[in-house]
Amino acid sequence: MQLGMLLRNSGPPSNADFIADCARAADTSGLDHVWVLDHIAIPPEESEGSGGRYVDALATLAFVAGITARIGIGTSVLVVPYRPALATANWLAAIQELSKGRLSVGVGAGWMETEFVVADVARKDRGRITDETLAFIRECFANDHVTRHEHTFIFSPRPAQPPILVGGQGEAALRRVVAYGDGWMPTIGDPDKLRAPIVDLQTAMAAAGKPPATIIPLTQIDLDDDAHGAEQIAALAEVGCTGVEHAARYETVDDFQRIAEDLLRVRQRAGIG
Repeated sequence: MQLGMLLRNSGPPSNADFIADCARAADTSGLDHVWVLDHIAIPPEESEGSGGRYVDALATLAFVAGITARIGIGTSVLVVPYRPALATANWLAAIQELSKGRLSVGVGAGWMETEFVVADVARKDRGRITDETLAFIRECFANDHVTRHEHTFIFSPRPAQPPILVGGQGEAALRRVVAYGDGWMPTIGDPDKLRAPIVDLQTAMAAAGKPPATIIPLTQIDLDDDAHGAEQIAALAEVGCTGVEHAARYETVDDFQRIAEDLLRVRQRAGIG
């Protein structure tokens, strides 16, 4: 069971030193990965806790890739319809190349109406745009030469494709995992609610001739009660989760380090490596 945390790229603390120090702390810890959030235009009424400040997800990961050596890095989740397909594919390839293969790409179709309006993207088209963009990204990573709008170009650098983990719940999200993804990032922490969807997803992946899906829910592990936290991790592993992303807000690097240590201790108590 892999363990990850949000690397805070939002709110007042998210300056260069804070992000760098937390990333370096994660790199020397026993955590397996850190994840950044993605928003591009927060309205004032939705800004509690962040103040509307989000350091761009892909720029943050490029920065983190250059100052770390071990820790996995990823988006949780990149809102695909806001971003041009080719530019996004190039960003992902660059980060994967410069991190030496440590990138995972959590993706989503988005939900915030204001962001769609500001980005000049029709919200009703978000599912179609997401699918088309993911198909194009996969094509880029699979071929040295790619054709788009009847013009062929060289896609380089072309490292190994980073895993694509689809966020969201429901049938549409699970279909997207099978069609375009390598895993699922639900915002569900209840193992009983995950059990049946995971079985259905893994059955569909096998039928499509694909490897078993990576399953990394975004949830909160109880770090105030080690026994309960260990039970949570064990229960998630039992229903087929391969990792967990602990959603915790913190204000200082010391807080980040303490949470990481608590997570690792609880996993050890669960007896799951």
